[in-house]
Amino acid sequence: MRTFRLMCLLPTRAASLLLLASLWAASCKKSEPQVKAPVKYSGPLLESTNVNTLFSDSAKLQVKYTAPLEQQFENGDQLYPKGLRVTFFDKSGLKVVNTLSGKYCKFEKVKNLYTMRGNVQVNNEEKKQRMYTEELFYDKQKNLVYTDSATFAQFVTPTDSLTGYGLIYNMTTSRYLFKRPAGQFIVEAASNPQ
Repeated sequence: MRTFRLMCLLPTRAASLLLLASLWAASCKKSEPQVKAPVKYSGPLLESTNVNTLFSDSAKLQVKYTAPLEQQFENGDQLYPKGLRVTFFDKSGLKVVNTLSGKYCKFEKVKNLYTMRGNVQVNNEEKKQRMYTEELFYDKQKNLVYTDSATFAQFVTPTDSLTGYGLIYNMTTSRYLFKRPAGQFIVEAASNPQ
């Protein structure tokens, strides 16, 4: 009987070993590589250092851009992560009229709008006017610089220092307007001609 028992057990053990071997072989099968979706690059297409860009009209210098780093993107946007200085010249192209500078700048081509941030300054060299703020927008077509209505700005002239929120400054006419003036102002009394 012992022989009979061994004979009955041998097929069961052999079947178990065969089953384990087939499971092991199935687990070692190489899996097919997963097809990954392509990654779209959204970084800059062109990066330039120590940029000096000159714009002229009839061979007379009109505007000069100076930046340590300029990045250009596929959609036409430009980024100046280390700051930008824009110098505007008069019609002769020899005399500086206005300067505009900030520690960070982004140009959005669709809106044709520059956004400047970080110690932003606008200087009118002829009239000795200065504007200081932390964020402003420059509309190239209208030649306007302006701040958001919630952004604080300071405007300094040779006689006054004005502060407020929502400053609009026309760089062509040198006129400015605060949407919400703040602080103290000196107003001279008008003489009464009687």
